[in-house]
Amino acid sequence: MQQPKPYRILISGGGTGGHIFPAIAIANALKARHPETAILFVGAEGRMEMQKVPEAGYKIEGLNITGFQRVNLLKNIGLPFKVMGSLMKANSIISSFKPDVVVGVGGYASGPTMWVAAKRGIPVLVQEQNQFAGMTNKLVAGSASKFCVAYDGMERFFPKDKIVKTGNPVRAEISIGEVAHGEAVNHFKLNIGKKTILVIGGSLGARTINNSVKSALDTLHQSGYQVLWQTGKTNFDEMNAAAKGYGDVHVHEFIKRMDLAYEAADVIISRAGAISISELSIVGKPVVLVPSPNVTEDHQTHNAQALVTKGAAVMIKDAVAAKELIPAILELLNNDAHQQTLAENIKGLAIPNAAERIADEVIGLIRK
Repeated sequence: MQQPKPYRILISGGGTGGHIFPAIAIANALKARHPETAILFVGAEGRMEMQKVPEAGYKIEGLNITGFQRVNLLKNIGLPFKVMGSLMKANSIISSFKPDVVVGVGGYASGPTMWVAAKRGIPVLVQEQNQFAGMTNKLVAGSASKFCVAYDGMERFFPKDKIVKTGNPVRAEISIGEVAHGEAVNHFKLNIGKKTILVIGGSLGARTINNSVKSALDTLHQSGYQVLWQTGKTNFDEMNAAAKGYGDVHVHEFIKRMDLAYEAADVIISRAGAISISELSIVGKPVVLVPSPNVTEDHQTHNAQALVTKGAAVMIKDAVAAKELIPAILELLNNDAHQQTLAENIKGLAIPNAAERIADEVIGLIRK
């Protein structure tokens, strides 16, 4: 019996961790199932995927592509030439690699790659992380073969018969969720007798969240709660200096063991990126979301509102966070019933094994 040839899968997109992490998770799931699978990534030159993907053990090709600049329109003068050049290079990459299927995860590089693949009759799978579809993914809505989504109601953007609700891939250690509470508390040198507020704003931090916590350090100290605070690189020195003398405020530039941080937390303050929300759903802790206003098409507000509608989170707008964020988190900490309701409702939205579900759909397209 002839051995079937290994699958060849091209994964395109990136720009932010919210696109890169799902892409790598999907690749890992495909490799775990079929180790002989050949996988090639296509990213945007100068963006973080050009570093993160090789670190994960995969090859990547770069396109000279950027997004449309809404603030400085003059920067768009060269964009048509970049688009044409990227389409030509994507065509060359596809001709050379000969993929069985192309997976697009959003971001600048995914548009040209998916468009070329669809024109050449190669199956295209779109993985949309957000509750409000991104521009790139909407542009290929008519030509893609399958749409893997994390939210209900995505037929607003994509053909209903091509949508599969798979959820968003999250880090493997968070999916497992077998960390003991005592281990988590000891890891961060926290007081096991105090409730913990976990503050996270993404790997780069969030200025509004950081400033809100900084201005309320006295209030937080007097409340009797403790704070585990990831500030991000940009704000770390300033926030760390402000927290000196507050023994119950534990400041970190970046937290590597997020599984331990989530376990240590009683309540969580977070931005509302799609992957963050997917992780928070699996963790199942009460959360106050502060959507970033600085993302395309206000994705994070849409993501947060989807949870608020289902009684699964509290949302504080970025513009009023300085006044309302800390009072909201303290009010939540003083209301055990509300904490329990939020935790149960957000846990009910969790979709585990998302990467494996998406891998199933990728392989299904190849076999079809």
